Amino acid sequence: MCGIFGFTTENTPGFDRQVILEKMCDSIRYRGPDDEGYYIDDNISLGMCRLSIIDLDTGQQPIFNEDRSVLVVCNGEIYNFREIRDEMEKKGHKFHTSTDVEVIAHLYEEYGNDFIKKLDGMFGLALWDINKKKLILARDRMGIKPLFYYEKDGVLAFGSEIKTIMKIPGIDDLMDTTALYDYFSYNYIPAPRSIYSHIKKLLPGHYIVYENGKTSINKYWSLDPDLINYSRSEGEWAELIYSALKGAVRSHLVSDVPLGVLLSGGIDSTAITAIMTRMNVPVRTFSIGFQEKSFNELEYARLAAEKYGCEHHEEVARPDAVSLINEITGHFDEPYADSSALPVYLVSKLARKNVKVVLSGEGSDEIFAGYMTYDADMLAEKYQKIPGVVRNKILPGIVNLLPVSTKKVSFDYKARRFIRGANQDLITRHYLWKVIFDEDEKRKLILPDVYENSYPRDSIEVFKKIYNRGNPSTDPLNHILYADTGVYLPDDLLTKVDRMSMAHSIESRVPFLDHHLVELAFSIPSNLKLKGRIKKYILKKALRGIVPDRILNRKKAGFSIPAGKWFKNELKEFAGEILSISNIKKTGVLNPDYVRKIWNDHQEGKSENSRQIWGLMMFNLWKLGMRK
Repeated sequence: MCGIFGFTTENTPGFDRQVILEKMCDSIRYRGPDDEGYYIDDNISLGMCRLSIIDLDTGQQPIFNEDRSVLVVCNGEIYNFREIRDEMEKKGHKFHTSTDVEVIAHLYEEYGNDFIKKLDGMFGLALWDINKKKLILARDRMGIKPLFYYEKDGVLAFGSEIKTIMKIPGIDDLMDTTALYDYFSYNYIPAPRSIYSHIKKLLPGHYIVYENGKTSINKYWSLDPDLINYSRSEGEWAELIYSALKGAVRSHLVSDVPLGVLLSGGIDSTAITAIMTRMNVPVRTFSIGFQEKSFNELEYARLAAEKYGCEHHEEVARPDAVSLINEITGHFDEPYADSSALPVYLVSKLARKNVKVVLSGEGSDEIFAGYMTYDADMLAEKYQKIPGVVRNKILPGIVNLLPVSTKKVSFDYKARRFIRGANQDLITRHYLWKVIFDEDEKRKLILPDVYENSYPRDSIEVFKKIYNRGNPSTDPLNHILYADTGVYLPDDLLTKVDRMSMAHSIESRVPFLDHHLVELAFSIPSNLKLKGRIKKYILKKALRGIVPDRILNRKKAGFSIPAGKWFKNELKEFAGEILSISNIKKTGVLNPDYVRKIWNDHQEGKSENSRQIWGLMMFNLWKLGMRK
């Protein structure tokens, strides 16, 4: 695990390239505190900072091929590097280290640009062909590792985080107002945009080739949600899933340092823990809970740890919420407002006291239909058959009378969201579960001159574009999962896990996103993922007898914080200051009267606006530079 960065140098006269690279490195030192390396010639300047996981002694980067005509820097892990190395050695290639990254240079010699298709792992990488003066930037299939790039006025720059690129003199930091528009829809910015007009996120499964002053973006992998196999029985699917998951976990154990598991007490992290113990791997587990009962899942994490004989570490977080927010904000470099970043930050901090590598359960919900929103999406089909007067007047009236609760995913919240989208088509109602500010609300929120310059379009198009690939009518729910896997998973969840784990110099691995397992999951008919009202049905069947029934049968519980309560107590003064009328006016972006209405309605219990307030707060922290 590392941080990588660099820039082309044909159009950077007068730069002290070594100094710039060192500043880029220093800005993300937490990603790689163990080592650093640089390469500079007339055409390219690149570097890395390293967190040593494999080949601790000789794995320094950049890594070269035999004649030093090809070099690589890579952030991530290549899990099949031993198999690739065996293949390359049989073809006559000579290796000088034991690190996983060295295989990339030799693969490129053999297969050219197609080398990326041979890699199993999580990565953001840069390869420089010295003779051809060709740069290749690539990101892993699922978007587990980040890679940003900047292109303007003949300069191409890249980095694992935006802050590295911003260290280059003359970088254009113009705000992308369309990205801003999308941010207020989702509380994150979907790729390929970033908050800066000329800095983009390389999409998962894509690579960039820069050669002869020209840049091209290419796709090397994608899922096909329509390649569904209807011929297998439930038992056959269950066996295939368990075998694939076991293989994924085994491959993710490659390491020269101890590993742990971020154990939530849910199905996914418990399954990973169970499989590791069945492989006789000593497991250290790490869990975070909260004093508020409805947000505390430590009981189930403790149950799993005791069952599998793990060395268990847990903490009940009594955090200074203000201090935490200030600590995490700068790690995202752009507005980002998933409040569950806080517990991920805390559990990563806990884990780093004992290990440098952890496995976690991200991705399972998106590929096996684990969220209650999928259940609600399907339930709406039945709701639409209710007589119109009941559906459109009586039931919405009853729901609007429900008292507002700040408990986790409360009934009133679910009921209001359900009614809001129940009469819409599938992709629209799914989007309405996720939306923070809808199109009408954004017109009230964003000042007119900013709104008019943001090329506003219905933000649902971000999801629709992916949902409509292929033929959604073949298996509509599979296409919903496909859209979430393409947007929500990489741009929200994986972004959170990468930044919060790396903030503590810890590598987080996600076995459920092994691309072989993902491809298998998308070949399964969705009626086996969501069977009746049972979410993750076929995964649960695969894990029956391995994961305790008490965990398999429990309701889905998200990893979240009591934000609604905090905004009325611990965070009231802090958030109130950030969202004061004077500070809102300083940003020159938002309507202060509308922001204060959102704040006051929450304080007075008229509505539960914690997600909206969190998004507004994080935006203002970024825009005003108030983070410490």
